[in-house]
Amino acid sequence: MKTTLTFDVSIDAPRKRVWDIMLAPDTYRRWTSAFCEGSYYEGSWEQGETIRFLSPNGDGMVAVIKGNQPYELISIEHRGTLENGVEKNDLLHTPFYEDYRFMDQGKGTALQVSLDTLGEYENFMSEAFPRALAILKRLCEEDAGARGKNASNT
Repeated sequence: MKTTLTFDVSIDAPRKRVWDIMLAPDTYRRWTSAFCEGSYYEGSWEQGETIRFLSPNGDGMVAVIKGNQPYELISIEHRGTLENGVEKNDLLHTPFYEDYRFMDQGKGTALQVSLDTLGEYENFMSEAFPRALAILKRLCEEDAGARGKNASNT
């Protein structure tokens, strides 16, 4: 049975910075390590493009980017799984979405994530997603704070 989970995080950095760090290949690997160490993606974040979310052994999820409104929304429609190099379109009859919404919050960003998951993964996602978002928050804020301090010293 499909369940929808929602997670919110406030990040003391502008939306563009959060967007860029979330989607860049090197920092994507860092924040998604909360789900699986060594996670990565292949493909494009452009609307209509196929993207694969993979573990180090190459297994993972196959998806299509349903929406890409820069610095506002990324909408991912998961289509199936990838096992031993073979795509299984086993989710087509029930769309599974993962949406990231970026909103201004003072001088920072409110990031809201909603995702559909199967009941058997609900506990894992409920524990891993807050850890992942905490890593993303740290990545976005660590250099932003240093730049602000350097700017005030000049």
